[in-house]
Amino acid sequence: MLQTLIEVILPVFLVIGAGYTATRLGYFKEAHVEGLMKFTQGFAIPCLLFLAIAHLDLSASFDPRLLGSFYAAAALCFTAGLFGARLIFHREWEDCVAIGFCCLFSNSVLLGLPITERAFGSENLDGNYAIIAFHAPFCYAIGITVMEVVRNRGNGGRRMIRSVMSAMFRNALILGIALGFIVNLSGIGVPSVLDEALGLITRAALPGALFALGGVLVKYKPEGDLRAIAYVCCISLILHPALVWLFGTSAGLPQDLFRSGVLTAAMAPGFNAYIFANMYGHAKRVAASSVLIGTATSILTVWFWLTLLG
Repeated sequence: MLQTLIEVILPVFLVIGAGYTATRLGYFKEAHVEGLMKFTQGFAIPCLLFLAIAHLDLSASFDPRLLGSFYAAAALCFTAGLFGARLIFHREWEDCVAIGFCCLFSNSVLLGLPITERAFGSENLDGNYAIIAFHAPFCYAIGITVMEVVRNRGNGGRRMIRSVMSAMFRNALILGIALGFIVNLSGIGVPSVLDEALGLITRAALPGALFALGGVLVKYKPEGDLRAIAYVCCISLILHPALVWLFGTSAGLPQDLFRSGVLTAAMAPGFNAYIFANMYGHAKRVAASSVLIGTATSILTVWFWLTLLG
């Protein structure tokens, strides 16, 4: 158990800690962090996802049992966050949607990929990529749709649809995934020279993104409604992976896909949760603090889930 913590989890969080420390001490400026984040989120990680989807064996990876287990659990967590914020914490509906989105959007790329890779090897990431392929479209479609319904109170359906589509197709991750599907399904193939060049870029994607994530977390302050933050963390770190475990076991998921599903679900809220809250101007402090506290707490909770997964 201790070996898992030291060899699998701590290296990932040490990279995050290095980014946090460098930024906190002023060696890395906010502009540097933003530039690194723009490179990784807007370029390197989309390239990584493009190559992964382009080379993915779709028939083996896109198991409907995996996607059904993960996203049914995610939708239930969004519902729990939405109505919990309303009934328990008496937040306005717009805040409730933003809090629900925090419970929905796990950090599947920056934490899920490197931890799964270190735990089970790069050859066992097909399930992660299958989940990631639908993650941003699924989460943004739910979050934006519900928020627009709440804001318009049932009016302005055309505007709602435009908002959903615009937000989704401005996302570089979604574009990278879409292009990967086009190449994979068309059978065109990626020229070897381009494949090698993209491979060089993608090697910098995850370590660079983890370092930048540490720098981003410096801006987040653990403030706001601590009960609501604790509620979000419990749903994200405990309920979501527990539901995936339950659904995946019932569906008879193969071991490698089962591990990918549970571990991805066990990740802390991604900073997209803060981006969503900031985009609508609701529950920003809860979202930011949930990202910060959830990321720190996940050191122990991910260790727990890895121990259960063996």
